[in-house]
Amino acid sequence: MFVTGKGTPIDAQNIINRFFKPLLKRAQLSAIRWHDLRHTYATLLLARGTHPTYVQKSLGHASVQLTLDLYSYWMPSMGRNTAEGIHEALG
Repeated sequence: MFVTGKGTPIDAQNIINRFFKPLLKRAQLSAIRWHDLRHTYATLLLARGTHPTYVQKSLGHASVQLTLDLYSYWMPSMGRNTAEGIHEALG
């Protein structure tokens, strides 16, 4: 648990309003939700070919199936890689 200088629990909304939103503005980025960072993280890893089991574990999902159900449509190379694999196997 993280606490303030007074020893009280940090309010997540305060972190978002005081630090995250100003940081986005200063970087001239569009307003996004804090949770969107999690989706971006998973999407970028899968798009770069990171093994789905690693992504599943790093996100804390109960199963790799859940991770794939949520993010497999973001894997643009998935269809191409499958087709190339079949071609090589039969080639």
